[in-house]
Amino acid sequence: VQLQASGGGLVQAGGSLRLSCAASGRTFSSYGMGWFRQAPGKEREFVCATPRSGGNIYYGDSVKGRFTISRDNAKNTVYLQMNSLKPEDTAVYYCAAGFRGVVSALRDEKYYVYWGQGTQVTVSS
Repeated sequence: VQLQASGGGLVQAGGSLRLSCAASGRTFSSYGMGWFRQAPGKEREFVCATPRSGGNIYYGDSVKGRFTISRDNAKNTVYLQMNSLKPEDTAVYYCAAGFRGVVSALRDEKYYVYWGQGTQVTVSS
């Protein structure tokens, strides 16, 4: 599986962006999908994740109520809608696909097998 993230850019605080992650292959619906981010000098951080089909969606505490993850299995794509952006949201955002464990493991990087190349999101104050 190859993942291609896009949609990053420069936005003012309070603005919105929508990231997309397109997956190759015919087994997209078999994977839990997640978004992570990494700011300069910081460890990679869990943002949100959606299971293979239905069920709980997970959000990191710092993005709850502002970000929304969704997936379109027919298009092999997962989206991240980011609203009310803050300067502290500035980071490289990575999408990931995986199946290593139960649904509750979606928050853990170890769940994921495939990673996209990342897309830069910069929020100016």
